[in-house]
Amino acid sequence: MIDDRERPSRLGGFWALLVGGAGIASSLAVLDPIMRFEDCPNYGASGNASAFDNPAWDLYFPLLMLGWVVLIAVEQVLPVTWRNRSGADIAVRATSALTLSVSSSCCFVLKVTLVCH
Repeated sequence: MIDDRERPSRLGGFWALLVGGAGIASSLAVLDPIMRFEDCPNYGASGNASAFDNPAWDLYFPLLMLGWVVLIAVEQVLPVTWRNRSGADIAVRATSALTLSVSSSCCFVLKVTLVCH
């Protein structure tokens, strides 16, 4: 019997995680935020400062991370991601993709946005 069905991609369900993660890593490299408390403009004083050169990124960066998590959740419910897979495999992939994205986005957002506040 000839099997004409396509084999599911090993990365099916992880494309938004990988591509979005690479995009966020490259945006962090371009934006070059302050990562050490001692490098903040308000070090040794009271007040709030931004870790970015443009303070508007204090809002844009968490929104970018939230958008990334939402896109990963949307990818998990697409029928293409479910093609030729069992229910347990779908649940494991969705759970792992969402857990990785939420935990990494929380780590990046908290580290970058709270370092100078």
